[in-house]
Amino acid sequence: MKALIKIGGTLLDEPVSRIRLATEIANAVRNGLRAVVVHGGGKQMTRFLSERGIESQFVNGLRVTTTEVLDAVLKVLAGSVNQELVATFVAAGVNAVGLTGMDAMLTEAEPVNEELGFVGKPTASNVQLLDILIVNGFFPVVACLAGDRSGHFYNVNADQMASAIASAMHADKLLFLTDVDGVKGEDGRVIEELSLDACRELIASGIASGGMRAKLEAAAEAVRRNVSEVRIVSGAVSGVIDQVLEGSVLGTRLVAAIGAHCNG
Repeated sequence: MKALIKIGGTLLDEPVSRIRLATEIANAVRNGLRAVVVHGGGKQMTRFLSERGIESQFVNGLRVTTTEVLDAVLKVLAGSVNQELVATFVAAGVNAVGLTGMDAMLTEAEPVNEELGFVGKPTASNVQLLDILIVNGFFPVVACLAGDRSGHFYNVNADQMASAIASAMHADKLLFLTDVDGVKGEDGRVIEELSLDACRELIASGIASGGMRAKLEAAAEAVRRNVSEVRIVSGAVSGVIDQVLEGSVLGTRLVAAIGAHCNG
């Protein structure tokens, strides 16, 4: 089974949860799971910027990225957050390798718009490097930075990057590990199964906004590109990796619906 596992920055901020998740994922890899991890680091980024007197601004859940912010993204996401996670996986017993989308043009991107600055939208993913690493016993850990053929870096939403790579690698499962129990409806309850049509309605009504809107858009794009299963689930649940791989009802499962779209 091939899986793309996206880990949110909040889960990585605390050593206890970072170590637990790395241990769970490493155990699954040793049992035959062919996996790639994509990680965010928004909480760490906001803290790093705040310490330097830079206010974080967001538009539809995406961080406005000036030249100054992009430099911080490289230092924090590709630097400390990525390497701390790689080290944690190494300690858990797998041969982890830290990457960004710039490496071998793993993920190409183009600017979203001028308002967001150096925020990119994935346009293509070349997973040949990932295949080489996995076949040879290495475990890729990818920070959510992409690039273009001119050598420009772009800050990419980690959910969008996870979706793009999962689609390119024909993943059987795309798992979003987050700090909430799943996608919640108007009544505040977790929706166990969500169609693309219902996804569109959640966004249009404003029930899903900010970070959850970006996550749903990314998840829906993966479903449309034939990723077999997308799950949005709390990474705080002990044993979450085995439970999802075994098909347990946990969090929200996104499924296709003919003719439906989730593009806001």
